[in-house]
Amino acid sequence: MDEHALLGLDPQADRDSRQRAIQYFEQLKVSLDGWKVCAAALTSGTYYSNDHVKFFCYQVIENYLKTRYLTASPVELQEMKASLVTIFRLQSQESTQDKSFIRNKVAQIYSLAFIADYPHRWATFFTDLLQSLHLGSLAVEMYLKILLAIDSEVVDREIVHTQQETERNTMIKDTMREHCIGQLVNSWFQIITTYETSNPEVTCICQDVIGKYVSWIDINLIANDRFVSILMRFLKMPLLRESACDCIHEIISKGMDPMTKTKLIESFTSILENTGVIHPTEDEEGDFVAKMSRLVNCMGLQLIQSWQKLSKTTETENTALALQALENKVSLMFRFLGDEDDDVSGAITTFAHDYINVLKQMTSFSQKQRQNMEGLLLVVVKKMKYDESYNFEQEGEEEAMFQEYRKQLKVIFNNLAQLDSQLIVGAVHNLVASTLQNWKAMEYQDVELAVTLLYMLGEAIPSSQGQHFSGNQSKATALQEMMRLMVTSGVSHHAHPSIPLQFFETVVRYDKFFHVETLHIAEVLMAFLDERGLHNKSPHVRSRVAYLFSRFVKGIKVHIQSYIEEILKRIHDLLVLNTPDNGIQHSLTSDDQMFLYETAGVLVVFSQFAPEKKQQLMRELLAPIVNRFGGLLTKMCTETDERKRLGYAQCLSQAMAFASRTSKGFSNQQTMKQCGCIEAFTETLKVFLQALNTPHHRQLLHIGVRQYLHRMVVCLESEILPYIPVAMEHLLKQADARELHDFIPLMNQVVQKFKKHIAPFLQEVFMLLVSVIFQVLNSPTDALDQVATGDKKMLRRSYFLFLSNLVNNDVTEVLANQEGQNLQQVLITIIQGAVDIPDPQGQKLCFAILRRLVEIWGGKDGLAGFGDFMYKSIIPACFMAPTKTTFDMADAQTILVLGEIAQCLKAVLEKRGEDFLNYLQTEYLPTLNVTPEIIQEFCQALKSDAKVFKKYLKMFFSQAKS
Repeated sequence: MDEHALLGLDPQADRDSRQRAIQYFEQLKVSLDGWKVCAAALTSGTYYSNDHVKFFCYQVIENYLKTRYLTASPVELQEMKASLVTIFRLQSQESTQDKSFIRNKVAQIYSLAFIADYPHRWATFFTDLLQSLHLGSLAVEMYLKILLAIDSEVVDREIVHTQQETERNTMIKDTMREHCIGQLVNSWFQIITTYETSNPEVTCICQDVIGKYVSWIDINLIANDRFVSILMRFLKMPLLRESACDCIHEIISKGMDPMTKTKLIESFTSILENTGVIHPTEDEEGDFVAKMSRLVNCMGLQLIQSWQKLSKTTETENTALALQALENKVSLMFRFLGDEDDDVSGAITTFAHDYINVLKQMTSFSQKQRQNMEGLLLVVVKKMKYDESYNFEQEGEEEAMFQEYRKQLKVIFNNLAQLDSQLIVGAVHNLVASTLQNWKAMEYQDVELAVTLLYMLGEAIPSSQGQHFSGNQSKATALQEMMRLMVTSGVSHHAHPSIPLQFFETVVRYDKFFHVETLHIAEVLMAFLDERGLHNKSPHVRSRVAYLFSRFVKGIKVHIQSYIEEILKRIHDLLVLNTPDNGIQHSLTSDDQMFLYETAGVLVVFSQFAPEKKQQLMRELLAPIVNRFGGLLTKMCTETDERKRLGYAQCLSQAMAFASRTSKGFSNQQTMKQCGCIEAFTETLKVFLQALNTPHHRQLLHIGVRQYLHRMVVCLESEILPYIPVAMEHLLKQADARELHDFIPLMNQVVQKFKKHIAPFLQEVFMLLVSVIFQVLNSPTDALDQVATGDKKMLRRSYFLFLSNLVNNDVTEVLANQEGQNLQQVLITIIQGAVDIPDPQGQKLCFAILRRLVEIWGGKDGLAGFGDFMYKSIIPACFMAPTKTTFDMADAQTILVLGEIAQCLKAVLEKRGEDFLNYLQTEYLPTLNVTPEIIQEFCQALKSDAKVFKKYLKMFFSQAKS
């Protein structure tokens, strides 16, 4: 071994040493004798105390076994076998045993040799191992680890195998069943009986082995008196019982005939009942009870499978026996599902869920089944309750786990509702009525549960089964009565934060209730606005309520006209800008304030006030932003502390975002013009445009201005147009690739909305925009800077998208009215994008632009000079692009490009007809060395249907490239 290179294996080694070690590792892997050097190092004992070197050596041997061992010579086979035997012996001695991770690697090495050698090259593999067990417990443990590694290589269904490997594994298992499984099973029996008290760890590993192998060996070798009696004994031994549970779980899970499976489970159940272990006491250790819960869950699921298989046959008696066996396990399911420990309960939820699915297949229910449904509902409801330790203000991992567990219970609840909606509604009604009428005297957990169950009914019983709420009191549903009780009970005043929060969630879910019982709206609005909701002392509650209030207002806006001004007054204090100067704990985060600004905007827009009043209210709403914006901008520019300066920039960005969000209230039915609010928003825009002049945090502020402009283009008509030139001038100044990429969608939006109205302005600035884009695209960047390269790629694509917008929105005069030289440059960039830049999305755009230009200008009376460009540039581009090496015909995106090329050529044919065909036949295609026959064939295909031509074009270029 190269001792110098091995120094690099030390975790503390420097980079050069580590690199040398890696090179040495690669060298040994490819060397014919590299594995022998490593095997000698391992068996000599030289590196006994160096785990890094040993693991390194085992990796080299592993590589050899995986890559070249199958073709090894007889001599090398003997050398490998001798090395493995020596290594096994060393692992069996206390003085030379290794740490667990090394021993696991040894087991893997053995398994790799096994799958290559057994049975043909090493027929005595198992005999040799079994003869080594006399060396003691370390040898036994090593033997068991090797068996687990073999299972992983040969049996594990989660590992994907090739057809060849699958056939090999089947042959190995068949040979083992025929020749050695009996010996192995006897060895397991000897091990678990010999070491049950002296070495419980080895006994547990052995039970794991039995569990793995039972899936593919004869069940009778394990499911018999000698093994089962021992497993039952182990279930009473604290150090062995969890492994015994897992082992029985695997025995029951084994695939077999459904009636045999049913009898096996009933046999195990009978023994477990007799020994009492299946009914653990309340003070039993949690991990074991969870294992027992998992075992009962398995029994239930296996019996359901057996019943399903039998129910498809004519064996009615056996089907009834399987169903009876299943029904008898339901009481056990209740015991574990209702356990105080959520881990125990969670381990059996699948049985509960699947049992309900069995009941769904019944045409009618027996009295016992109805009792089971009621019992299951009681258990689920009880387990949904929060316990004392739940921390609502700082939810950590345990709280997250409980919420996940609650979701599992909710699935069971919803499925029970599908089974018997009346049962669920009746039970929840009784619980809600008894709880909410006396909530002040009850624990908060019970009150929260009652409101949560009411909330859950909306999902469990969809309104498609009948309208939940009716204005006719004689038709009022139980859900309507529960809602009335909740909103009038005063439960929203409960001191625990979880209850008012769940109250608001429920109110929003059932907002249609307030359409039929409008008298309750005022009380609920007050709850949202006072210390129960938006002014709650809990930040978590305030945050969630900001969102819920937004939804509630949108849901019942037609009924709150008389409350609008009062609502705006009560939320005014929550709309303040969170600036670095405030120095106080902010009531709401900026994200929460977004919802409030949007809500306020909706209230003003949908109010029945005159336009003048709406304008006044909108100005008051925007005042906290507009009045402070200039001062904050000045402070940001003069501030020397970079942290504070960033704080001001973020505040300015948020201010613009708030104003943008406020405009979300407008729609096609309620436009900004109809509401008389144009001035309020254009004046705000003037204020925001100041932010474009500052050099500090330019990107952050530009995002805010662009976002606001996007909203104004949506909400305003021609009133926005005077502001576009000013914005564009500043947004383009010293812009980088990312900023330009973000700016172009704004121009696209303007073009799509205003079309010819914006054309005169675009004509003036078009070449300025193009030159700025290409200055950035042509600026040097580090070849290794993937971010900059990606930004440029996206900018180029955005540029083509902008041109595409121009030609597809009837504003091609923007291009046509450019100076001839400038237009030529732009057209060349499109040709370059189509041919030279390997970006299928960009190429597709370019050919689409060229096709559209041909359709507009390609006729004989089209734009002067375009016909010449079409013949000299567009047509050649259609042939050059597909012949590039980067044009991958197997790529789906590239095939879309080919489709655009086909359409482009068809467009030229449409405009120029025989003239184009003659050009192809007599001038262009002969220069590409295309034979006369192929030229004729190509022209015929070009004249055919578009689909046919596209298919032909693919074949044409595929043959040309080959």
